Amino acid sequence: MGSLTAVAVKAALANPGTYSDGDGLILKIDKRGGAYWVCRLQRDGKRQDVGLGSAKLLSLAEAREKSRDIRKAVKIDKRDVIAERRDAIAAKVTFREAAEIYHAENEAGWKSEVYARQWLASLENHAFPKLGNVPTGGITAADIIDVLTPIWQEIPETARQVRNRICAVLDFSHAKGWRSSEAPSGSGSLKAGRGLPRQVKERKNRKAMPYVAVPSFIVALQRKPSFGRLALELLILTGVRSQEVRLATWDEFDVESRLWTIPANHMKRAKAHVVPLSFASMAVLSKAAALKVAGTETVFPGTSGKPLSDMTLLKVLRDASEPYHVHGFRSSFTDWAANEGFPDAVVEAALAHKTPDAVQAAYRRTTYLGTAAKPGARVELMEAWGRYCSEDASEKADVISIITAGGRQ
Repeated sequence: MGSLTAVAVKAALANPGTYSDGDGLILKIDKRGGAYWVCRLQRDGKRQDVGLGSAKLLSLAEAREKSRDIRKAVKIDKRDVIAERRDAIAAKVTFREAAEIYHAENEAGWKSEVYARQWLASLENHAFPKLGNVPTGGITAADIIDVLTPIWQEIPETARQVRNRICAVLDFSHAKGWRSSEAPSGSGSLKAGRGLPRQVKERKNRKAMPYVAVPSFIVALQRKPSFGRLALELLILTGVRSQEVRLATWDEFDVESRLWTIPANHMKRAKAHVVPLSFASMAVLSKAAALKVAGTETVFPGTSGKPLSDMTLLKVLRDASEPYHVHGFRSSFTDWAANEGFPDAVVEAALAHKTPDAVQAAYRRTTYLGTAAKPGARVELMEAWGRYCSEDASEKADVISIITAGGRQ
């Protein structure tokens, strides 16, 4: 029998303090009038206070019964009731919700707008399909490994980023009380060679399609137009990176001057880059304009109207059973240009590469674009590459008017 009585509990409600009933059952009354029952016990040598509920709603007899049940669960069944309660709370917060909250709360700290967009996009592409609707408290190392396995060898750098970002969200969830433990350790089961296989050492240069095979590949791309195929075709014809073509919007294109100005926040070096557009490139844009999706200014939108994911272009290659990498087309272009005798400096400028020599970088200010009356070496380079890749494109009639009608509304 405990030391408290129903009458004593009623009297205590008007007197702030702590009252013990025995066997770890405690009644706490605070100065603001709050009254609640607590079960105090020892687990693994540490004291734990488990809340039972309001003393204004829970009678002394009910509190004693709940306290006995909890003590039995801990002492006899060896359960961690506090962790179970946290997991119950976590069951209401999915991984997707936690990731979006984490992303929003850290918005001011992202190093750039592009990085912030890529951070969440990587989870949308690789983690959300399997973990998005799973409660944060229920995600295990095995679940994370299941997400990473398909991309662990294929795109190792991205896979490592996804692993780190999943773990960051789970650590955040733990701090918020949505999860009873921190994320699985990157030095434990999520380390290469343990739960995940050791990654094959990534080649410095990604596998490139031989330039002699590019024209026939483009013909194959053109057989079944889609935004993914059109985006890959424009990437090949312009020598740009995947991100630059995927994020492209119609206002970046001056179709009259046949110039594409890629904004700094889309570029790897955070410096705006101007690309001369060949007739072959203009033909691709005219097809994209004809397919333009209402409500978005993205040239190559995904199904939701947002930019294509970083895996879409690679999937086009894989669907065609091509073993090459998207980034490798820049190498294909470089090899062709070298074989055709174009100066290295012009090719490097076309690829938006940084001039390695500091003195040359300081004095070489030309962009090799020339003027409308006298096109520069880069204009000639891109037109020649376009003709090589797609002979028919240079014969197209008025592609500019088609783009203007379809892409500028």
